[in-house]
Amino acid sequence: MRDLLRFKNANSAEHTFGGKTVVFGGDFRQILPVVPKGSRQDIVSATINSSYLWSSCKVLRLTKNLRLNRCMSGTDMKRVEDFANWIASIGDGTVGGQNDGHVEIDIPREILLTSNGDPITNIVASTFPMFMSGNSDPSLLEGQAILAPTLDVVNSINEYMSDLHIGDSRTYYSCDSVCKSDSNGSLLDEVHTPEFLNGIRASGVPNHALTLKVGSLVMLLRNIDHSLGLCNGTRLVVTKLADHVIEGKIMSGNNAGTKVLVPRMTITPSDPRLPFKFQRKQFPLMLSYAMTINKSQGQTLSHVGLLLKKPVFVHGQLYVAASRVSNPDGLKILICNDSNNVGTSTTNVVYHEVFNNV
Repeated sequence: MRDLLRFKNANSAEHTFGGKTVVFGGDFRQILPVVPKGSRQDIVSATINSSYLWSSCKVLRLTKNLRLNRCMSGTDMKRVEDFANWIASIGDGTVGGQNDGHVEIDIPREILLTSNGDPITNIVASTFPMFMSGNSDPSLLEGQAILAPTLDVVNSINEYMSDLHIGDSRTYYSCDSVCKSDSNGSLLDEVHTPEFLNGIRASGVPNHALTLKVGSLVMLLRNIDHSLGLCNGTRLVVTKLADHVIEGKIMSGNNAGTKVLVPRMTITPSDPRLPFKFQRKQFPLMLSYAMTINKSQGQTLSHVGLLLKKPVFVHGQLYVAASRVSNPDGLKILICNDSNNVGTSTTNVVYHEVFNNV
């Protein structure tokens, strides 16, 4: 193939990608590459426009919010436009005054939620009102999700929602072991006991104990079959719980309504912060009533409840959370501190240097 390209273009070896046209898609307003324990400079340096390849790229800009363009006829288009501009200003870091990476911004009153005690109860009542009345009909779950910046808050919300879901439950336990390449004899075996490995919770990896019910809303954590739409991030509703497979119905997309089988898989966490490698054999699923803001990238939702018990902490998180919705009425934000006192402003993080050569 390489010789064929050289035959067609004698100078192809000197061109980027051999002279082929390669299309990249992305949004510099969104969350930048994750660099564990990296500084602001490390994160900015990891973006593609800091690469030597960037000088060979031609930038094509998309200027319309396509999610909000789906609003039904009769919607106040002036309000939709104002909402789209507000979201863009969050992504650009132009709202809230001078922004040198972090700035406090006020959230519009019509988007804010109040709290009467427990913030989780309030965000669930706003996003999934049917659950509070005992109605867990799976058809009412499509397009709804609660977002939070951290995994511990997400797990708390999912456990609360699972308890509200009336039905027989089944708990699946994983089989965890240290990868042989990282094993160093009996010393590590004494430290990395099964109980220790079972207690590890990492982003992108199912928990050791996975408790599900028929009708539970879950998200797939691995790519299984692209032709069926079984990709990392696909949301399903559990329809059957068997010994060796879980049956689920795809919630959205071209394969919405299709029933699929999800097997157990052996998964190795990619988190470089772990000082050793281990593998977990478990169903690649997590409850998905709530998800982290990072995990929500690429999702289009009709109703989003954003719970900020702690403010966002990396570039683009607030923009990603606010831009998931397809209508201005679909976003509600609850801001509170450790004492559950409600706030009206929150932190927005934008690294302006990312936009310098875009």
